[in-house]
Amino acid sequence: MKNIFKIYGVCLLLSVALAANAQSYQPVKVQVVQDKEGFTLLRGGKPYFVKGAGGTNRMEVLVQSGGNSIRTWNTNNAKEILDKAHSLGLTVTLGLNVARERHGFNYDDTLAVRKQLEKLTKEVLVHKDHPALLMWGIGNELNLSANNPKVWDAVNDISRMIHRLDPNHLTTTMLAGVNNTAISEINVRANDIDLLSVQTYGSLPSVPDQIRENNWTKAYLVTEWGPTGHWETNILPWKAAIEETSSQKASVYKSRYESSIGKDKNCLGSYVFLWGQKQERTPTWYGLFTEAGEGSEVLDVMQYLWSGKWPVNRAPHIQSFTLDGKQLPEAIYLSKNQDYKVVVDVTDPNKDKLTYRWELLPEATQLGEGGDREERPKPITGLISENRPGSVLLRSPEKAGGYRLFIYASDGKNKVATGNIPFYVKE
Repeated sequence: MKNIFKIYGVCLLLSVALAANAQSYQPVKVQVVQDKEGFTLLRGGKPYFVKGAGGTNRMEVLVQSGGNSIRTWNTNNAKEILDKAHSLGLTVTLGLNVARERHGFNYDDTLAVRKQLEKLTKEVLVHKDHPALLMWGIGNELNLSANNPKVWDAVNDISRMIHRLDPNHLTTTMLAGVNNTAISEINVRANDIDLLSVQTYGSLPSVPDQIRENNWTKAYLVTEWGPTGHWETNILPWKAAIEETSSQKASVYKSRYESSIGKDKNCLGSYVFLWGQKQERTPTWYGLFTEAGEGSEVLDVMQYLWSGKWPVNRAPHIQSFTLDGKQLPEAIYLSKNQDYKVVVDVTDPNKDKLTYRWELLPEATQLGEGGDREERPKPITGLISENRPGSVLLRSPEKAGGYRLFIYASDGKNKVATGNIPFYVKE
């Protein structure tokens, strides 16, 4: 314990120049209070339910949609992010990048653990008084593919450090799922944290019951949630996961939120994933936006959930999507170098004229875990010929293997419907 206090002292001396150069801010006090109905987050003494998104892009759109907070995974460009969030009236759950066992960090290495604490102490000192700061996120999914419970000792030491230096903000750590083993360890080893954060997808409706069943008695946040995950959905024989269309996603986002986050009095709010775009199994699976910056039907749903009002311009809606007269979840096999008819039926609530973009990709093979970076497959060109809007002929590739055909139906007003059909070309 004495060594930890020595670390605090050394880090304070090492960081004094950083703190002196930081802009002078007036922090906003954040706390959790409990009554007979549950927990309430207070910011500046006023109730504050988190209507947040993971990611730092398109903050203006977040505000327009009724959101009030963003979440980061580290402190990269933190001052710029905090300043912009503050100018827009948003708060930030600022992530502290805590090393993960699955990436090779050894929590039995006391020197490495101490150096990590020193590094994070400096980051806390720089940003602790920013008025946009809501709370500190200590690590992300540290339980994923991990076995050493000492990680939670490190989390507790980081939380204690934060509470010593920053009396105005809360601490949390983000779990992959409502994990019984991790929660049991946190209750014993990391009980200094103020609240728990969980990250879940298809099982979101069961989170309130899971929290209670796993004996977590403090408040919690859902810091990552979204469509049915690629590990939860139907898997085709060639190991391709079936992705929901943007319209199917919109439906499950709404129903899952309303059955859990929207009604559990122990939940302080959430951060929807992802307020942006990324390649993870596909380029469209988790983002609320396309690479071109178009918002999907999920964006409309989030505005409704946050504000109670639908946007004036609604995204297009996919009614059906077939390849060779077949549709998912049927496994679709094609012969090499043959023409097959593709039909998508898309409607637009505003009767806008739609334009269609088609893209053929090989099935992704460079796959990450827990959101790790993946390479986007390179498009295959020259095999799609358009007959009419919403219908094309697909010439199947000459190489056997798994592929996906993507559709993007745009309304010309920055809204889009997306979907894809996985198929397998036989030998």
